[in-house]
Amino acid sequence: MDTLLILRGGRVAIGPDEAVECDVEVAGRVIRSLGKAGKPPRGAKVLDLSGHVIMPGLINAHDHLEFNLYSRLGRGTYRNAGGWAREVYRPDESPIKEQLRIPKGIRLIWGGLKNLLSGVTTVCHHNPRNPAVFDRNFPVRVVKRFGWAHSLEFSPDLKARFQMTPPDWPFIIHLGEGVDRTAKQEIFQLDKLGTLDRRTVLVHAIGLYEAGLRLAKERGASIIWCPSSNLFLFGRTLSERALASGVPIALGSDSALTADGDLLDELKVARKVSGLSSSVLYRMVTTDAAQILRLRPGRAADLVAFPDGRRSPSSALLRANRPELVVIGGKVKLISPGLAHRFPTPRLHTLQVEGRGEFFVDADIPRLYERARRALGNEIRLAGRRLSV
Repeated sequence: MDTLLILRGGRVAIGPDEAVECDVEVAGRVIRSLGKAGKPPRGAKVLDLSGHVIMPGLINAHDHLEFNLYSRLGRGTYRNAGGWAREVYRPDESPIKEQLRIPKGIRLIWGGLKNLLSGVTTVCHHNPRNPAVFDRNFPVRVVKRFGWAHSLEFSPDLKARFQMTPPDWPFIIHLGEGVDRTAKQEIFQLDKLGTLDRRTVLVHAIGLYEAGLRLAKERGASIIWCPSSNLFLFGRTLSERALASGVPIALGSDSALTADGDLLDELKVARKVSGLSSSVLYRMVTTDAAQILRLRPGRAADLVAFPDGRRSPSSALLRANRPELVVIGGKVKLISPGLAHRFPTPRLHTLQVEGRGEFFVDADIPRLYERARRALGNEIRLAGRRLSV
């Protein structure tokens, strides 16, 4: 029989602007019920979440997981992403050569931890999938069902990749990542290839102006927005016109190569540069992201808890500096020291994160830290934040 986990005393988000006081009963991997649980049965595990708001786990729509132990690479602003890539790619020079000494599987796990530490339960990794790593107690869920190409410039087999993608999966591609004429014209090239339709998800898309946005909307395409990465590379991000275009938009953190922090940081940057409401931004990392990535709805117990303050869930999310609890598939994957006193979890390991404090996480932190330290020395940063154990 599945062990029953009861999250008691918190407020549960039923949308970006409303939460209700109720208990959450988790049986195995799924949410069994919401309401007043009553007296817990024998063997149930109970966690008091008084003072917290419980919401669906966040969805990071775009990351390159193996690149999150890096610092930002590049100098100044660029006209397009290809120019940046050609400048920084020096695999035989520092800092890339040191990073490549870390086994890729270890780097991928650190990328998963970056997401877990910001309340993400599902991430879309824009690179080849690694089942041997992702399917063995990885820190977060990694989206499986999608097709992808890197970009028009770096994916000569783009059309073939698109045609091999099942019709009910999204097809994700970097596009319009720049401010020059090439970036502006890419969406029309994509359309000529027959690879722009309701499945197509455009990452960055800051090169889309009025005609390009109109075409994207007509074809039913979507956008993934990574504002801090755009600002670093190009000094600008999606325009107000793009944000108001009616094209569906999800939020992504990109990687530490160009972005500033994790998904919680990205939410704050997005709010600052756009003035969008907290409710709109909440949907970009929950329901809108799920629809764009075509994630199947269900009762999976993927939950995150943040300090409440009696605010709306979306306001609590935008103010949050860290999650206090992350549950994925009914399993506690992260818990704060404060909550750990109420709910001992001896199998978890401690990780100290600059600016975020201490966490207990479900990962072999001593081994992961040592493998990174051998290559990088004692100064290890994850998405820009210094780590210690």
